[in-house]
Amino acid sequence: MLPEELVVVHPVFQISLLKKCVGDPASIVPLESVVLNYSLTYEEVHVEILDRQVRRLRNKEVASLKIFWRSQSVEGATWEAEAAMMAKYPYLFPSGFVSA
Repeated sequence: MLPEELVVVHPVFQISLLKKCVGDPASIVPLESVVLNYSLTYEEVHVEILDRQVRRLRNKEVASLKIFWRSQSVEGATWEAEAAMMAKYPYLFPSGFVSA
């Protein structure tokens, strides 16, 4: 039986789609810290920018940021496009910040 907050999820699945899962206790996120929307999604909240790198392609440069997210460990930090992060989270960047 599903918890009351997940009553909108259909509890039927196809058994042939199951795969073996090797769990990592360090990657378990407590359910109390995650707030789900009605569509059963949640907004990931960033904590800080850990690193910045610029990759040079043939005819352009692409800047990336390593973001530490609230519900992840430091090992779970992800590389995100700097332009996308500036568009979505402008308050992360100082007013005089110049992108490469």
